[in-house]
Amino acid sequence: MGVAGRWNRRTVLRRSALLLGGAAVGSAATVESTWVADRRLPLAGGPASATLGNGHQDVGRGGVQVLWGVRTDEPLVALTFDDGPRPQWTPMVLDTLAEHRVPATFFLVGERARRHAPLVRGRMDGHEVGNHSWAHRDLARMDAATVYDDLRRSHDAIAAATGSPPRLLRPPWGHLGGAVLYASARLDYRLVLWTLQMVESEFPHDPAGHARRIVADVRPGTIVLGHDVGDDRRLVALRGLPDMIDGLRARGYTFVTVSDLLRRAAGGGAAR
Repeated sequence: MGVAGRWNRRTVLRRSALLLGGAAVGSAATVESTWVADRRLPLAGGPASATLGNGHQDVGRGGVQVLWGVRTDEPLVALTFDDGPRPQWTPMVLDTLAEHRVPATFFLVGERARRHAPLVRGRMDGHEVGNHSWAHRDLARMDAATVYDDLRRSHDAIAAATGSPPRLLRPPWGHLGGAVLYASARLDYRLVLWTLQMVESEFPHDPAGHARRIVADVRPGTIVLGHDVGDDRRLVALRGLPDMIDGLRARGYTFVTVSDLLRRAAGGGAAR
């Protein structure tokens, strides 16, 4: 091969190196510009961030557990009710549960717990309370410090109204973000979502039909989401609650609070 061939090869190699070097510089510049752009967004310490600042992270026991349900061979089910308390339906739910001797977990809104404390004061024996934020705003859109302040305020109001400080958190709409995780860890909460949701809109004016649907879909370790606040459509589920309870008991299910569900599954209920 002549000089021209060698020159062409060297030229190609040199140009390739220049291109690769330029690509590397360009890639680094892209990463740098992305980082700078991200710093202008509410990411560092904002809704997406599960850390705060550069100092020691004050995160309670150092971790947070997120639950949708548990894996167990025992026929256990946890009923949960969100958004209360309010005079609208909370007393009806508590009366039904008391009549059927069923424990449940109530995720309370702090502002409502403070305003309607007489509805729940003295009525939570055998039940469990969790935190559902101060005013049912989307915690996943708030920065870490704001989420913590919101949940701390709600925590204190729920403890004052019920006599029981919450140890569980269910964020409104189940929306999680890094800031929610961070605040939960600081407060030593478990984050509780759900396995199965009551779907009142699918059974208009048919409480028995809705109850049958829930009974059929429950599996051991299920956490069921319901509401004791809302519009009239939700009365389908609440009016069918006795049928739901009877149907699940006929299938051999035992009703437990969320924390009891976790204890029993971890303590020998063949958690797997």
